[in-house]
Amino acid sequence: MARPSKLEGAERDAALTALTAAGWAHDAKRDAISKTFTFKNFVEAFGFMTKAAIWAEKLDHHPEWSNVYKTVEVTLSTHDVDGLTELDLKLAQKMDAFT
Repeated sequence: MARPSKLEGAERDAALTALTAAGWAHDAKRDAISKTFTFKNFVEAFGFMTKAAIWAEKLDHHPEWSNVYKTVEVTLSTHDVDGLTELDLKLAQKMDAFT
């Protein structure tokens, strides 16, 4: 599998604009995106994590995340390039689609 390329220029700007509009926050220091997902209960939160885990494995790209009861905190960044790549965008879009 080819190493992902760090997003740059207009592609990066457009991606960050779309992600911000969808509720993701950009951490410029880490060049990562993060979002808090809140569900009705623990079962829904865990179901979300299960669906996201399946897609993460398919993409071979895994989130930093934590779960406390009905809340899931997610951070995405591609550690191989120390920043955002297309993999982060794809996984963020999949996660948003599950909610």
